[in-house]
Amino acid sequence: MQILNSNQGRRSLPGPWSKGRSSPAIRGGLLFANFFLIILAFYHLKPASRSLFIESLGADELPQVWIGVAFAMVVVIAFYNRLVERVDRLRVVLGSLLLFAGLLVVFRVLLAKPTEEVTVCLYIFVDVLGVVLVEQFWSLTNSIYNTREGKRWYGFVGTGGLVGGVAGGGEAAMLIRWTPMQTPDLLLAGAAILMLIFVLTWVMARLGLYQETHPSVKTETAAGDWRALRHNRYLLLIAAVLLLAQAASPLVEFQFLKSVEGVYSDLDARTAFLSMFFSLMGIISIGVNLGLTPVIHRRLGVIAGLLVQPMMMSLCSGGFWAYPTLFTAAATKISDRGLSYSINRASKELLYVPLDPVLIYQAKAWIDMFGYRIFKVFGSLLILLFTHWLPVKWGFTQLSWVTLGLCGIWMWIILILRRYYLRISEKPLEEPKLSGELRM
Repeated sequence: MQILNSNQGRRSLPGPWSKGRSSPAIRGGLLFANFFLIILAFYHLKPASRSLFIESLGADELPQVWIGVAFAMVVVIAFYNRLVERVDRLRVVLGSLLLFAGLLVVFRVLLAKPTEEVTVCLYIFVDVLGVVLVEQFWSLTNSIYNTREGKRWYGFVGTGGLVGGVAGGGEAAMLIRWTPMQTPDLLLAGAAILMLIFVLTWVMARLGLYQETHPSVKTETAAGDWRALRHNRYLLLIAAVLLLAQAASPLVEFQFLKSVEGVYSDLDARTAFLSMFFSLMGIISIGVNLGLTPVIHRRLGVIAGLLVQPMMMSLCSGGFWAYPTLFTAAATKISDRGLSYSINRASKELLYVPLDPVLIYQAKAWIDMFGYRIFKVFGSLLILLFTHWLPVKWGFTQLSWVTLGLCGIWMWIILILRRYYLRISEKPLEEPKLSGELRM
């Protein structure tokens, strides 16, 4: 998702370290720490919100709340984009951190006597918080680096998030297991980390690190232009590949959380397990990113990298159908999110390299902002269709057949995409006929 801002050209706060004076290594280190803390906070809140929701309503109600998250995200994004048109972006970020920290304290007070309404609102709030904080971070980061510097430092900065996920899940599990803290208390830990982020962001601003720059690509709307997809078959195939992954993800998530619910009936034990699992998934993502991704890209190419996730999801989903245990459910979950955050993300970004920057900007804005939400809703509706609405209701293990079907279509589209990618990647990037040759 790309949260846009029209407040370009504003001056940064004065400080001794202007963009021209500060060391790139110092800037990179501070941004690494900032992103680390954002994901650290989120991975204190994510297992708590999931575990509390299961405790209150049960995993069967998850598809409804996922649909609610999608609609809430659209409303929040629309409001946010209007806000940053009128208020300085840095002030919006600092204000958001204070607001989120305050609301977490309020939720903790309400959870003294938890109700279904409170746990639903908390689940939606945590998901919105995660998206907004990450997008705010990258929005400010874009004001520090130009394109050349970004190519050098973004990988390092992004690794801070992966490390934060590992540390956040592990720390949350230890707090539950080895201290008197209970699941709702993780909200206070998350609020404390948000205040650390507030202080760090404020200090970085006072040092003059955040400087607004004019974007190289401008757009009239925050939604991007879906016509960029309609008129370009290559982009349309990319969108189909990315969005099918989003449609399959809720199915895998549902099976995983249903399995967790069946094994862990105690709230704090379930929270500790989810925390450790998210930490393990982060470790696997880092390992794949550093070890497997470069090898596959170098020896087999980008298309092979794209095929890894649907192939592994198919294998693990089949395994879960045959042996529906928490282990196979966890393996399927890792094949989804663990690979999505590593090899699949790197592969999909390489697909955009041969295209015109304006075209990329328009297409990605639509895919990230609306496409992902629409297809997550579609995946949630598939769950409701097969488990609630059809005359013959399926068990959650039988949803593996739906996942296998989606993965089959996913891989078929990747193979079609391969022809276009090979044709485009062999051409010079500046060739003007690039878009025209691929019109539908």
